[in-house]
Amino acid sequence: MSAASARRDGDTLVFAGALVRAACAALWPQALALVAGARRFDLRAVDAVDSAGLALLAELAERAGGIAIDGAPPGLAELRTAYRLDEALRFAA
Repeated sequence: MSAASARRDGDTLVFAGALVRAACAALWPQALALVAGARRFDLRAVDAVDSAGLALLAELAERAGGIAIDGAPPGLAELRTAYRLDEALRFAA
């Protein structure tokens, strides 16, 4: 797995690497500084997502006010289902 990173490309927040617990604490301030105005998360270069990575993405999506997601890294669909989140990472009752 590669190191996690985030960068801004227009209205897209582009993530890469493994969004896992070990990386999330360091990635949080970087991603938080970039999220304002983002309308899309690009996850196509993400190697893996665990529950901490999902929490990071869901919180950033909430702060962005709603996003669309490109890409489906390993673990994301299963975690979304387990935590009852929709495709935009919002709670789906």
